[in-house]
Amino acid sequence: MEKIGLFVKQDPEAGKKSDELERWLSFRGVAVVRKESPLPGLLPPEEDRNVAPADLLCVFVLGGDGTFLSAVRWIGDRNIPILGVKFGEVGFLAETTEENLFTAAEAILERNFTTTPRMRLTARVIRNQSRVVRETVLNDVVINKGALARLASIETWIDGHYLTTYRADGLVVSTPTGSTAYSLAAGGPVVHPQVPAIIMTPICPFTLTNRPLILSDTVCIKMRLAKKSSDIMLTFDGQMGFEINGQDEILIEKGTQPVHLITLPGKNYFDVLKAKLRWSGGRV
Repeated sequence: MEKIGLFVKQDPEAGKKSDELERWLSFRGVAVVRKESPLPGLLPPEEDRNVAPADLLCVFVLGGDGTFLSAVRWIGDRNIPILGVKFGEVGFLAETTEENLFTAAEAILERNFTTTPRMRLTARVIRNQSRVVRETVLNDVVINKGALARLASIETWIDGHYLTTYRADGLVVSTPTGSTAYSLAAGGPVVHPQVPAIIMTPICPFTLTNRPLILSDTVCIKMRLAKKSSDIMLTFDGQMGFEINGQDEILIEKGTQPVHLITLPGKNYFDVLKAKLRWSGGRV
């Protein structure tokens, strides 16, 4: 029996539509594994995490981009295709809408779709020579200062070569997929998802010449806070956070396993981009 995952936003409308889809799939002899999206919060211990079953045909995500990013965390390193169904505001990661959900589901059951790999980043936090965090993200890893903290001082190395010490409200390290998220809001460039790159974008830098930087996806980025920094959080895809200090070393590089996004016939990245960003009169 085929098995499909439903990852659902905590929202009455999304829940109602998920109920309909579950009945529709069950009528066609498809087993359903359903999970509700958790609320953002502090990073749970690795041993407490729930991971999607490996035998899922695909995962439908009913919600916005935040729900989609949580679903990617649920999939982990498993090679499970994923489809976003827009229930949020912008929905850069959504491939279809609520109105076209069952048409998309029919296409998937008939195998009338392709998948596009999207690179991820792996972030590790080393404290006292031991790894305390290892996270994989689709969009970005962000160093953020707290509301009452002073500017963060972030010492940065590229492949072991010292680059600079950013003095800023924070620093976004993103994938091309994440270039249209927090990085874009901080003044970063839009980078096509198939470009092999990692983007570093400072948030409100004290030195105005600290500009966004596009790096090869082969580099390893090392960051460390200046010793006096405090009230600083490391966040992963805007979903989970981990407090860091001057003892921590943060290492970020390209992940080993991409995410496979389902692409339906007739969809084009640039059409989605100009619609979401309202270029040339496009509407969300």
